[in-house]
Amino acid sequence: MYKNRAPDGRYNLCGRQVAVLRKARTPKLSQRGLADLLQLNGLDLDKNAIQRIESGQRFVTDIELKALAHVLGVTVAGLLEG
Repeated sequence: MYKNRAPDGRYNLCGRQVAVLRKARTPKLSQRGLADLLQLNGLDLDKNAIQRIESGQRFVTDIELKALAHVLGVTVAGLLEG
């Protein structure tokens, strides 16, 4: 039976790259800070949602993926290829 998970059991492909890009910003961006930036851009996610995305415990919609890429200054492909 097919399961909607990555080979390593994660629910998304972009979470690790989101964490890397968030931490690489100068100054370093917290999960709460990323959630705040996303909210300013019209996407209502909280710090806990960011934590679950980064740990692979949450699915990411295409709308969320596009907003994350915009806020982190990369392409959608850049989030998925990380």
